[in-house]
Amino acid sequence: MMKEIPSKGNDFWVSRYNQAAMEELGLTLPPRVIIHDSTLRDGEQTPGVALNWSEKVKLAAALDEAGVDRIEAGMPVVSEDDRRAFKEIMQLGLRADVLAFCRAKKEDLEASVACGVRKVCIEVPAGEPRLKYQFNWSEQHVIDLTLEILTYAKGLGLDIILFPYDTTRADIEFLRRYISIVDREARPAGLVIVDTLGCALPEAINYLVREIKKVTTIPLEVHTHNDFGMGVATTLAGIRAGVTAAHVCVNGLGERCGNAGLAEVAVALKYLLGVETGIKLDGLTKLSREVEAVTGIPVQKNAPVVGANVFTRETGIGIEMQRKNPLVIYPVAPESIGQKAKPLLGKKSGRMSIRLRLEDMGLEASDDQVGAILEEVKSTAIATKRLVDDETFEEILNKHGVLRKEVD
Repeated sequence: MMKEIPSKGNDFWVSRYNQAAMEELGLTLPPRVIIHDSTLRDGEQTPGVALNWSEKVKLAAALDEAGVDRIEAGMPVVSEDDRRAFKEIMQLGLRADVLAFCRAKKEDLEASVACGVRKVCIEVPAGEPRLKYQFNWSEQHVIDLTLEILTYAKGLGLDIILFPYDTTRADIEFLRRYISIVDREARPAGLVIVDTLGCALPEAINYLVREIKKVTTIPLEVHTHNDFGMGVATTLAGIRAGVTAAHVCVNGLGERCGNAGLAEVAVALKYLLGVETGIKLDGLTKLSREVEAVTGIPVQKNAPVVGANVFTRETGIGIEMQRKNPLVIYPVAPESIGQKAKPLLGKKSGRMSIRLRLEDMGLEASDDQVGAILEEVKSTAIATKRLVDDETFEEILNKHGVLRKEVD
């Protein structure tokens, strides 16, 4: 019998049908999932993002503090600045494993070893379009190259994660043969199912993982992109099929539409699937803001988990539940992921919205004042087509004679 997935706790209340769905599908879950963060490599491939060595060191420390299991810190072969970043990060004494991302080239591996790295993620093309049009390689060439580079990496004493990218567009017969041979002749420590273009349905990832598990016992991992808005869903699908490590980026950074987001994956694993990670969920918002500041890529206000508006509410209906019982209107308690509930003021606000904001400001007002303030808030929001910000709200309060409470 599968482990029960709780739908309700002190800090969450989600759908009870998650459990029913898992039972009906006959899916099992790992007790814990490894979180492999790629912000410093794949995240840096976000257009316009360029991290110097000191920024990478700073973010590596923040990622470690947040509880990620692995930090993919970049490619040492790229530049002297990247090599310095690796050397500095390796001196931090982090709890997390630090990995280098490498092409199937000896110089990449040698550059990693020179920086003190002991674990690498080696990419090899697997997708049919890559082999046919980008590289003009035969399937046998990919197999031979993989065996050669894995053997060389093992000779250097490296722990290897094999990253056959564009896996979701590879021929399934080739994948079966490729993985079987690699397992038999140069078995790596891990094998990643890579949805490089984010073009597979969750069910397709589930199918692919199950098919690959038929030909190997190498621990499987999943790395997905968000081109169709399903990066988190496909990552979770892989885990439901037996994957034990998820590759993610903070704030969903990455090429094109980005990668599966760290916060969304970690929170979904905990509250929707009942699967543990090492992530400190109450530190996710802080981590998001740090990465936002360093990369200069703003987080959407309505971004899941870490967005500024996730636990805000403009609508006056039910607004009192923000204080009385947040789980009536939110699936998780704001504080559990480092957020705070806050009423927003605008066209859809009600009297309780005004009272809650006054309470936050240490102010009080009569019923008549609250009514007048609400009417002006609504008319201002309609005229400007925006929410009423704090400065404008204070002007409205002053206009209607609201005074600060006296403090004993």
